[in-house]
Amino acid sequence: MGAEEIQRVGVVGCGLMGSGIAEVCARAGRSVVLVEVDARALARGRSRIEASLRRAASAGKLSEDECGETLARIELGTDIGALGDRQLVVEAVVEAGPEKVRVFEALDKVVEAHDALLTSNTSSIPIVKLATATQRPEQVVGLHFFNPVPVMPLVEVVASLLSSEESVGRAEGFAVDALGKSAIRSKDRAGFVVNALLIPYLLSAIRMVESGFASPRDIDAGMVEGCAHPMGPLALADLIGLDTTAAVANSLYEEFKEPLYAPPPLLARMVDAGLLGRKAGRGFYDYTDGGEVEG
Repeated sequence: MGAEEIQRVGVVGCGLMGSGIAEVCARAGRSVVLVEVDARALARGRSRIEASLRRAASAGKLSEDECGETLARIELGTDIGALGDRQLVVEAVVEAGPEKVRVFEALDKVVEAHDALLTSNTSSIPIVKLATATQRPEQVVGLHFFNPVPVMPLVEVVASLLSSEESVGRAEGFAVDALGKSAIRSKDRAGFVVNALLIPYLLSAIRMVESGFASPRDIDAGMVEGCAHPMGPLALADLIGLDTTAAVANSLYEEFKEPLYAPPPLLARMVDAGLLGRKAGRGFYDYTDGGEVEG
């Protein structure tokens, strides 16, 4: 089954990443079943997709008809059993190992096609840990998208020690040929390629704030104006979500035990306080009135 033969896609989780993945698959003409834990979470996911499609239409990237057709291809529900006929499923739930393992145990029971691909959007959890929760570990592959999914062109394709080359090739082919993404391959190590490089950079910026070395706004201005980065590290951490940043950092530190991966105390305190970044309205910056939180 090649990329063009994958017509039925499932997505588990409709947060920022899951809703974006569902949208790009539907925009590529695929039938999508999007599953969440409850109706409220589904409503938020649908609202995210609708808002994203409106932005695409206003930018001239989609017509009104194409927006409607995209939405019509997405079926939302709370029953993971609805994924039974899917040919490829992407898990995009919270970045926590036990929760992801439970999802893969459930998918292994309900997805019927013997050659279906079971993939994870994890940014740091070992793919082999998810693969061994199933009876088909050779068909489990990492497909790590980047936020915002409809805009960012990259997908990391991650093979575990148990993934078959056929499965990895099919997953990569789907990302490139069906979704029009660029793909890079990574070994199954915490952080893969991008986050293994990115997270130490973000943590260094947070340590600068914590030590009083410079303000969030000046740190970000330094990297945007001095290094031509499109966004400063603290604004980027807010966009990613400080809880997600902390989770990835913890996974990296657990695997490598290197100090550069250790989350600073300020990051942990902000997560405990619910200052999670853009999605919470406050992080290093206050998105309700343009102010900033300096810790």
